[in-house]
Amino acid sequence: MKLLVGIDRSNRTKAVLETAIERATAMGDEITVAVVETDNGPPTDLLEQEVREFFSERSVDVSIRSLTGHAGSQLVELAEREEFDRVIIDGGRRSPLGKIQLADIAEFVLLNATMTVTLVR
Repeated sequence: MKLLVGIDRSNRTKAVLETAIERATAMGDEITVAVVETDNGPPTDLLEQEVREFFSERSVDVSIRSLTGHAGSQLVELAEREEFDRVIIDGGRRSPLGKIQLADIAEFVLLNATMTVTLVR
């Protein structure tokens, strides 16, 4: 299977990457990480370097892409164009009442992706 992992500079990025590694090692999946550019984060090349180091420390091969523009649409477009089987992204937060609150990117991907989407919380 081909996994597309969408990340930005959030406090749950490591959890998303760990979920992808667990899945890939258990199932023999191929991982591509799409680094999403955000307005409030550092340049994507710094995050890309951290991702390379993260996977290198775990001896896992990974392909890394940078996405610019509307992150949700770019993730969906890449996933469909390159026929990924699954997209793994940050699953948002929980409200004080325990309800899931999806970020705009997660909501867009869930509503528009034609493949399985895994939300990591």
